[in-house]
Amino acid sequence: MPPALWTVWALGAIVSLPTEGAPDLPSLSCDPAGICDGRSRSFQSIPSGLMATVKSLDLSNNEITYIRDSDLHRCVHLRALMLMSNGIDTIDEDSFSSLGSLEHLDLSNNHLSHLSAAWFRPLSSLKFLNLLENPYRTLGETSLFSHLPHLRILKVGSLYAFVNIRRMDFAGVRSLEELEIDGSNLQSYEPRGLGSIPNVSRLVLHLRQPTLLLKLFPDLLSSVECLELRETDLEDFRFSGLSVTEPNPRITRFIFRSVKITDESCNEILKLLAYVPELLDLEFDDCTLNGVGDFEVPDRDLSQDLGKVETLTIRRLHIPKFYLFYDLSTIYSLSERVKRVTVENSKVFLVPCSFSQHLKSLEYLDLSENLMVEEYLKNSACEKAWPSLQTLILRQNHLTSLEKTGETLLTLKNLTDLDISKNTFHAMPDTCQWPERLRRLNLSSTRIHSLTYCIPQTLEILDVSNNNLNVFSLTLPRLKELYISRNMLKTLPGASLLPMLLVMKISRNSINTFSKEQLESFQKVTALEAGGNNFICSCDFLSLTQEQPALTRVLPDWPESYLCDSPSHVRGQQVQDARLSVSECHRAAVVSGVCCALLLLTLLAVVLCRHFHGLWYLKMTWAWLQAKRKPRKAACRDVCYDAFVSYSEHDSYWVENLLVQELENSDPPFRLCLHKRDFVPGKWIIDNIIDCIEKSRKTVFVLSQNFVKSEWCKYELDFSHFRLFDENNDAAILVLLEPIEKKAIPQRFCKLRKIMNTRTYLEWPTEEAEHAGFWGNLRAAIKS
Repeated sequence: MPPALWTVWALGAIVSLPTEGAPDLPSLSCDPAGICDGRSRSFQSIPSGLMATVKSLDLSNNEITYIRDSDLHRCVHLRALMLMSNGIDTIDEDSFSSLGSLEHLDLSNNHLSHLSAAWFRPLSSLKFLNLLENPYRTLGETSLFSHLPHLRILKVGSLYAFVNIRRMDFAGVRSLEELEIDGSNLQSYEPRGLGSIPNVSRLVLHLRQPTLLLKLFPDLLSSVECLELRETDLEDFRFSGLSVTEPNPRITRFIFRSVKITDESCNEILKLLAYVPELLDLEFDDCTLNGVGDFEVPDRDLSQDLGKVETLTIRRLHIPKFYLFYDLSTIYSLSERVKRVTVENSKVFLVPCSFSQHLKSLEYLDLSENLMVEEYLKNSACEKAWPSLQTLILRQNHLTSLEKTGETLLTLKNLTDLDISKNTFHAMPDTCQWPERLRRLNLSSTRIHSLTYCIPQTLEILDVSNNNLNVFSLTLPRLKELYISRNMLKTLPGASLLPMLLVMKISRNSINTFSKEQLESFQKVTALEAGGNNFICSCDFLSLTQEQPALTRVLPDWPESYLCDSPSHVRGQQVQDARLSVSECHRAAVVSGVCCALLLLTLLAVVLCRHFHGLWYLKMTWAWLQAKRKPRKAACRDVCYDAFVSYSEHDSYWVENLLVQELENSDPPFRLCLHKRDFVPGKWIIDNIIDCIEKSRKTVFVLSQNFVKSEWCKYELDFSHFRLFDENNDAAILVLLEPIEKKAIPQRFCKLRKIMNTRTYLEWPTEEAEHAGFWGNLRAAIKS
């Protein structure tokens, strides 16, 4: 950040820091651009420490009374200084000496009882100066403004104190855009006091009494383009003539604001206006007419003098006895050339037919906020009334029937623009008649809930904003602009209905999305304003708006007005900033990927189970659980066998012809349990194994290469091992028929590996002479 900006921030921080142990001090907040705001902070003086980086300083509405010459001497780049509404009564002559860049100075509503030219002499760049509402009686000892070549807006005077305008007061002022003088209590005017100003675009003159108006007026004719007279009581005004020497009057617009007049004074005002032959625009705003329209018929010369007036504007005209008002026939001769008339919020309920017929040049008529109804409108728009009228505004009246309104206006053959907004129509008939040249229709805020072919097919511009519409299904082949905001539409209108559409404003409806196809169907649309809707920020919608830069150029309210309403985690975010996760935007792909991953994991699990005998382990676990549910030790009466023999079917010859013959035929004989003869038919083999082991005192394992390849032998070995550990007995006897290397035993025979490492086993001798010893050892092991 540049050092100058750090200085401004530091200044704001220093001024804002309270002193420890002291009451809180007023604070001045400054932003990096040098804009300092100190409004209504109870400052009693200009804050100290102001630097050259300050560009704008607003200290209005404080308690400052004195401006010293050192308060602003460092603010060499200050452009705007607002000191209004303080209590300033003293300003040192050099207080503004360093403000050569100042363009805006507001000292209004203070206590300055005198003005000094020294204050303003250094302000060579000043464009705006406001000295209103200070108690000075005159504008200083010498000309205050002669050293202000760039001054464009000047406001001087006060409600009570300012009493005198002298010839020297405005000397040196060359070209003002606006001059406002509050001379409400003006008592004297020196000729040429305002005539010294060669050009004033707009002069606002507060005159409570009109006594000095005739003295001022001749000086204004040649220098002022727009004259506004405010808060003047003209009820007793009488015109006695002017002595005009200037041959080129410049006034083209005259405004009466908050002025009181009567029927008689109106005639006098018309005589005054006769001296303004270039007058084009006449306006009465917030005025009061204490009369009934009983104006005197002006003479022929006066009618010719006022013949150039083209625009008449009347707003909020108060006529206490409006119900007694005349028919205005006395001023017919003044109205024939008027082109634009506005009579707004003035309780107009009727324009007499004869008066309408005399308004032959009228092109624009605004009767907004009045009391017009269809019956009186029919009289106003009678045959040959307003023959040149092109624009008619009847906004916010008391019209209730579209059908009657359309029929009433059929007499207006040249009408192209009709505004009947803010009336109450509710229902719309199926068909209506309208002037054949109608191109623009404003039906906004009329409470209509559906559109029919009462809407004329000739329209190029239609405004149905702020109604209760939930669908748009009209075919309007010529329509170029459609304004349908603030309704309840859920989708965009069909493009085939509006083939010529260029502009559509459909903001603040119930639209939650639109597609690329819908937008592309409006081939000629150059501006689509659709913000303020409750958008569902789906993946397709975000993709459309974020990846189509050309689209955003068609949306004039993008991106501020486009906010997400759902999903919930992006609600309130701008559409251009919203982001959705991959799982939300590519759900099908994610599901497919997950399914593929699960399939691969399943295949991998199958392969691993097969390689590491997982299925076998599952079977074993189930068998073990079955075994655990049985009693830990069989009752003595349930022991039926001396030994259960576990062997591979491939070793059955040795078992049946040698082992069984030797042991069961010995003295005493041993009773052996063999699966081939002693398993219960139809019983699950696992249960047979468990039962036989439980009913035998010992378990003899005939070990061979065939044994370690048999799963059932593994079961028998494991169940015996459970018994070995669960009952803490010595039930397993190992008989090794042939040498077996431990590394050749599969991993799943972990129990066998462990038993062979911890227990002694009997080996079947290859020499026949040793067989007797083997059998003896085996008998002993079984008996133990």
